Amino acid sequence: MAAVICTVRCDLHVHTIHSGMCTLPLLKAICRECYSEPEAVYQTLRRMGMDLVTVSDHDSIDAAETLRRHPDFFVSEEVTCRMPTGNELHVGVYDLAERQHVEIQRRRNDLPRLVAYLNEQQLFYSVNHAFSALTGRRSLEDFVWLDGSFPGVEVRNGHILERCNRLAERMAQHSGRAMLGGSDAHTLRSLGSVSTRVPGARNKAEFLDGLRCGRGQVQGGSGNFWRLTRDVLHIGAALMEEKPVAMLLAPLALAVPVVTLVNYMMEDLFARHWGSRWERRRGLERGASTRGLRPAPGEASA
Repeated sequence: MAAVICTVRCDLHVHTIHSGMCTLPLLKAICRECYSEPEAVYQTLRRMGMDLVTVSDHDSIDAAETLRRHPDFFVSEEVTCRMPTGNELHVGVYDLAERQHVEIQRRRNDLPRLVAYLNEQQLFYSVNHAFSALTGRRSLEDFVWLDGSFPGVEVRNGHILERCNRLAERMAQHSGRAMLGGSDAHTLRSLGSVSTRVPGARNKAEFLDGLRCGRGQVQGGSGNFWRLTRDVLHIGAALMEEKPVAMLLAPLALAVPVVTLVNYMMEDLFARHWGSRWERRRGLERGASTRGLRPAPGEASA
């Protein structure tokens, strides 16, 4: 009899209506980050072939109230934390309890304290979209933490440029970190466009153990102009359905393709700039020197 090969798949970066308000200055008072209801997200991901379902809302686990009844669901969140430089970072934390969520939120404005707590609790966590401008500014000092503090690195995000994802993958390979990916879907149509599979896993525990051991395999493509434009328009339509007065903003929809194009151009410049500086820091460019830069946390000095 032939052996049965098991594989477990999960989209590890997913948002619902519980992800809070949009961060753009003109829209943060009226527009949500996402309008997808948790149950609709769950059903869509199952139809897309996911064996496990999780939700990584921004600093929230409220979706669990609806989804915890499903045996193939586990709780995650995307934590907005502050690095020692004052810059922001998104950290994916997986399979946590409500009490751990409370403690994480207490520590999220202090990355060293947050990392210490996550390690103490033996939670698996990742740095998300490390080479993207989604969370704002970077400094070279930030990469001391990005390089060495995270057991996992999101190497494929379904809404950012291929260049950003390639750099994240190179970082993970260079530092020997576990690789994972997710769609970063803010609409139902983008769910499951990226997933992480662990060959040989049969359940959640074996899937997460496989991630920790670096056996995760990422499937799916990077983001593109058309997908982002489509999703922004879908979010705008959902805003107008929720708040009919927002119909006054409908003419602005004509500008969405221009805004998303400019966004991708800025993302590319950001990734080129910080990718080049990170490569020089790590001595990955010919003739580059890392003299004067202290090692990442947990690394020995040369």
